[in-house]
Amino acid sequence: MIIRRDLTESLKKAAHFFRAVAILGPRQSGKTTLAQQTFPHHRYISLEDIDVRTRAMNDPRLFLQEYPTEHGIILDEIQHAPDLLSYIQTIVDQEKKNGFFIITGSQNLLVNQAVSQTLAGRLALLTLYPLSIDELNKASLLQTTIEEIVYKGCYPAVYAENMPPEKVYANYIRTYVERDVRQLKNISDLNLFQRFLQLCAGRIGQILNVSSLANDCGIDPKTARDWISILEASYIIFLLYPYYKNFGKRVIKSPKLFFVDTGIACSLLNIRNHEQLFEHYMRGGLIESFIISDLYKQYYNIDLKPSLYFWRDHQGNEIDCILEEALYVAPIEIKSSRTISKSYFKQFSYWKDLQTNVPSHNMLIYSGDTDQKWQEAEVCSWKSAGSIVKKLTAHQ
Repeated sequence: MIIRRDLTESLKKAAHFFRAVAILGPRQSGKTTLAQQTFPHHRYISLEDIDVRTRAMNDPRLFLQEYPTEHGIILDEIQHAPDLLSYIQTIVDQEKKNGFFIITGSQNLLVNQAVSQTLAGRLALLTLYPLSIDELNKASLLQTTIEEIVYKGCYPAVYAENMPPEKVYANYIRTYVERDVRQLKNISDLNLFQRFLQLCAGRIGQILNVSSLANDCGIDPKTARDWISILEASYIIFLLYPYYKNFGKRVIKSPKLFFVDTGIACSLLNIRNHEQLFEHYMRGGLIESFIISDLYKQYYNIDLKPSLYFWRDHQGNEIDCILEEALYVAPIEIKSSRTISKSYFKQFSYWKDLQTNVPSHNMLIYSGDTDQKWQEAEVCSWKSAGSIVKKLTAHQ
């Protein structure tokens, strides 16, 4: 099954204007498939192959000369041979062909460092997360309830190959810990790192408290911060930072912790099926993580830098997500309930009193199936939340 990715048009446009394009994102998020479908005449080279990788590292110049092609080359998982980027720079400067090199990478930190040193100004960077609500909806693969999709996650293999989520994510975590983590940082106790990963899953949607996390895992805070950075660099988690413009010292300034994909988080929490989510203590946090991750996808899929925050003051007043654009902000509340209560809108009134000079577009996303009209905010079902960013950015 072929699932069309929303990033396709941005990828084609980037290849039209830049000599090289890098598609970054989590392992197995669909980067290779997207590159091959978009550029079917490019020569494909996988650096996951140990023999290929060895040749690339031993003699990069000869390696690139071994693959002559008039259309271009797709280099898959460039983090395995980042030194190739220096030689790619020489080729793109000589050939002057836009879109000749299409590069994919699963480790943000390694690839970004290599790119900034070699291909700055010559390369476009795009990010591909797992499938979005909108992509699943257009492919007629969207689940009936939000609990089903939170459990099933959004990795393409679960849908395109109809693989059981519990098998996909358990194997993903094992492979990630045993292989990717070792490449990013030499961690001797992989069991302890996996314990750390599980503790992070139990803190989804919470303010990140590094000292508490470190203490519960039995490591020092510096190690905990390093491991958080590893999880971010390999697209397992992301941190949502607070919005504190014009608020001074009255607001929380630590980030919140979320997972890029809730299928992975459910696996780490030993959730065996979507029915268990109805009673699970992490249900609200997982739903919030799913929606905010999808908002990130919506930005990335149209090649825009995400402009997302949360807001909380020291009295406990909070807005789950703030979408900031040039001319307005959109405070977004996310509710796991299937019915709307009048009490859900009280934070918007509090926000309005604080932000009298800033135009706001209030939105409430809930777990029900129908959009509703309320005076206090635009109410969206989780299914229609997949087009929020396009709708809001189109009005500017």
